[in-house]
Amino acid sequence: MSEHIMVKKELPGLTDRVAFSNAIRLSGRQWLGVALFALVLAWLAPVLWKQVEEFTLEPDYRMPRELSNDYWFYERYVGLAAEEYDILVLGDSVIWGEFVTRSETLPHYLNTQEGKERFANLGLNGAHPLALEGLIEHYAGTIAGKRVLLHCNPTWLQHRKADLQDVDADVNHPRLVPQFVPRIPAYKEEISQRLGILVERRLAINKWTNHLQQAYYRTDVPSIPNDIPSWTLKHPYDNPLAPLSRPLPPSDDKRREDSGPWKKRGVTVQDVAWIDMDTSLQWPAFQRVVEILHRRGNRVFVLVGPFNEHMLTEESLENYLPVKETIAAWLKENQVPHLMPDALPSEQYADASHPLATGYEALARQLLEDPALRSAVAPR
Repeated sequence: MSEHIMVKKELPGLTDRVAFSNAIRLSGRQWLGVALFALVLAWLAPVLWKQVEEFTLEPDYRMPRELSNDYWFYERYVGLAAEEYDILVLGDSVIWGEFVTRSETLPHYLNTQEGKERFANLGLNGAHPLALEGLIEHYAGTIAGKRVLLHCNPTWLQHRKADLQDVDADVNHPRLVPQFVPRIPAYKEEISQRLGILVERRLAINKWTNHLQQAYYRTDVPSIPNDIPSWTLKHPYDNPLAPLSRPLPPSDDKRREDSGPWKKRGVTVQDVAWIDMDTSLQWPAFQRVVEILHRRGNRVFVLVGPFNEHMLTEESLENYLPVKETIAAWLKENQVPHLMPDALPSEQYADASHPLATGYEALARQLLEDPALRSAVAPR
């Protein structure tokens, strides 16, 4: 308990001495003023920061890999893209372009073959459907009344780990997944952490401070969190405000060093079990993503896969067919225009779900030749 220095003061009209602390005393009105000032500052700081922080869109822009967990910045990016582009392309690393440069992605080839910049790359690495649901719900409110090309990646339905039913599975983007309902066995955060995430989603100041930590106070050490206290421990003698003068990371233009056809990379044929769609966690999450987008007045077109069926054993391929049929049946039942193309040639895949540049180019051609896409993305 802190100690207060007590002083004695002679008060006029009183014969006794009165003891009081030298700490600052505020009246109720003054405390109200302080609270209002704090609220205004918390509201203004994120808004004013956008005027200070330089960020402009450029052709083929995609989220910097270093900022994959910076959802405040993603929200800002989406807002700009929604103003400048006709069609927003949503999905995980298949849209982002894990094995290609930013000028070899699906949105790039769609723009090239269209002859103008219409498609914005809003892909986010690791954004499985449960995470994508949180991303769209809480950080992409500006996607309203737009035309959306949404990717459905069957890779998240391969097995219990991918579906997050296995308690030992790794959870990508834990701050985006549902915190309490539905229950996710693989997600094991403490209740206090979950409550903090719910608060962050609703308070702009919390989103913004997380952005500062992700964008400017990165430690680049996996074992050390990206936050200001950890940064100061690693840089005890540095000016703690100095990192704020650095520019944002540039648009990512790298491909993975091991890029190449899956067979040359040493990937072998897989015996995939595929999950029961009736008990899946990821599949209902994808359905909710479509519903959220529709609720906001968006026109949605869904691209399903194409999964690299060349990598599947004969039995796995047979088990995959009901998965495809379930996805197609739901899309048709809900009148969602979609394309479920056949698998690309084997040499155009880097792994089970990521095409190489030639695959993206061919896929863009199929999409633009599809009458349903043309109708879905045509101007109103």
